[in-house]
Amino acid sequence: MRDTHPELSVVVPMYDEEEVLPIFFERMHPLLDGLGITYELLVVDDGSRDRTAALLLDAAKDWPQLRVVRLLRNSGHQAAQSAGFRRARGQYVVTIDADLQDPPEVIAEFLQAVHEQDVDVVYGVRSDRSSDSWAKRTSARLYYRLMCRLVGKDIPFDAADFRLVTRRVVDAVNALPDDGRVFRLVIPWLGFPSAEVKYVRAERAAGTTKYSVSKMVRLAFDSVTAFSAAPLRLATWLGLLGGGMSGLFVVGALVIKLTGRSIPGWTSTVLAVSVIGAIQLLCLGLLGEYVARLFQSSQRRPQFLVGYDSLTDHGHQEPVHESTPSKR
Repeated sequence: MRDTHPELSVVVPMYDEEEVLPIFFERMHPLLDGLGITYELLVVDDGSRDRTAALLLDAAKDWPQLRVVRLLRNSGHQAAQSAGFRRARGQYVVTIDADLQDPPEVIAEFLQAVHEQDVDVVYGVRSDRSSDSWAKRTSARLYYRLMCRLVGKDIPFDAADFRLVTRRVVDAVNALPDDGRVFRLVIPWLGFPSAEVKYVRAERAAGTTKYSVSKMVRLAFDSVTAFSAAPLRLATWLGLLGGGMSGLFVVGALVIKLTGRSIPGWTSTVLAVSVIGAIQLLCLGLLGEYVARLFQSSQRRPQFLVGYDSLTDHGHQEPVHESTPSKR
């Protein structure tokens, strides 16, 4: 019989991970059994197109603590984490990806840290990024510095979505609106006491990454627009800059005209139009990001739909709306 309230919930978002699943099971099963506490391994299948769901359901037959939650469609990594947070029952919740780049053995260190240091959040922080390319290291450093300035909180550098949180944090996160939630910013923003555990990240155990460059760029845009109005202020300053440059062009043109040295100014005209046009387009793009967020919120569509939960469903049932849009 499954524990009604296990001490630990391990939430694992998955999307097309059939290649890594055998290795994942081989490492996770004995590790979690050896922790000496009650647990559930809550895998959120984010609308996989391969045999991920079938392999999970087959493994769950012989692994009572393995709980499979299937989303009706691919909703994205952050939405899958939200589904895991809403369904997790544990006093402590760990989020980890299925690729085993973040070593699951560190979970034991998370539990030790949360008990010894009396904190609500334990971040897994990479101690070495030498395996990453220069471009990835630089972009990650810029991202975290920018987020620290925008969010107004100290965000652990080199900490992504491998962390442990207590039930207090889970309840606080679930009480927030779900629109564009970015966990690596939401959790530090809440301000709960935290600690860090250093670890070395490994290569992906099998398969290929599902986090493309376009998804990383989208995450960066969501991070900025969800947490700060600074880009709108940037648009204002760029507008002022554009107005100032236009004024200089006008003054320059009048001086040239009055001194009698005016010549057909094709180059200066093109330059002025290009600069002002570029600034206007950038400002419109920034405004468009915020308008898009308002439009999505006004549609009141759920962030994700759960089609199946092995804990409660013995077969397929009507989808359950799990995410409540913001009413503000």
